[in-house]
Amino acid sequence: MKKIFAMILALAMVFALCACGSTAAPAPSAAPAANEEKAPEAEAEAEAAAPIVFTMGIDAEYPPFSYMDDNGDYAGFDVEICRAACEKLGWDFQVFGVNWDQKLIQLDAGECDCVWSGMTILDSMKEAGYVLSAPYYDNTQVLLVKADSGVTVVADLAGYAVAVQLGTSGEALLQDDLADVAPTFKNVVTCDSFLKCFTELDGGAVDAVFVDMPVAVAYAAAHEGFTVLNENLGAEQYGIAFRSGDAELCAAIEGAVAELVADGTYAAIAANYPDIVNNLLFLN
Repeated sequence: MKKIFAMILALAMVFALCACGSTAAPAPSAAPAANEEKAPEAEAEAEAAAPIVFTMGIDAEYPPFSYMDDNGDYAGFDVEICRAACEKLGWDFQVFGVNWDQKLIQLDAGECDCVWSGMTILDSMKEAGYVLSAPYYDNTQVLLVKADSGVTVVADLAGYAVAVQLGTSGEALLQDDLADVAPTFKNVVTCDSFLKCFTELDGGAVDAVFVDMPVAVAYAAAHEGFTVLNENLGAEQYGIAFRSGDAELCAAIEGAVAELVADGTYAAIAANYPDIVNNLLFLN
């Protein structure tokens, strides 16, 4: 009897141990999953803490306003002014090199926050709804030719080949004000950058390049054997383009630039580009 009682007691103890072993320990409080949605307040705080990144759209082959320097860094008057404006605003500054003929498409796609690179203010852009800054530079179209070409005015180009950059005022000039003269040219070569136009001129493929005055002056100063004809072919002004609805962004940039003008930073930067100083509207 005692043996039976002992066996029953032993079995009871085994069952008790098994029951204890099968009881799961309470799980610790789970940490929020990495992809768990934040509360609206947390999202607002995160957005407020994140730095604003401002991306400037430029033509990277448009000296002296925007270009790549010998170190492979973006440089130029417009680039320096935009960088300084972003510093005033406490924004992170970035540069995006646009395809000039597609610049507004790339702006609309959000690849950059503005186009700021010696960009001519056009009525067609205003009509399309783009937000445009106040003009900051007076420009004209000119002809760049070889010094020994014998060409002195546009009329001398009858039977000659010319080059122009796509999407520029020079191209528009041939379609508008010079629409009667353009058919007299041997042909018109279109390139996606002014530097390619100049290469065509240097190699003899064309006899003249329709180009913005400051770009022509800068190129002729840096390369012997070229001259800029003293014939202004169309007045225009440079400004900054923003997407439709970005009036506040435009105002913020303009406000920062106004501060740069007031504290002398604008003039100090402009002094590094003497060929354009006389046409900068904020200094004259």
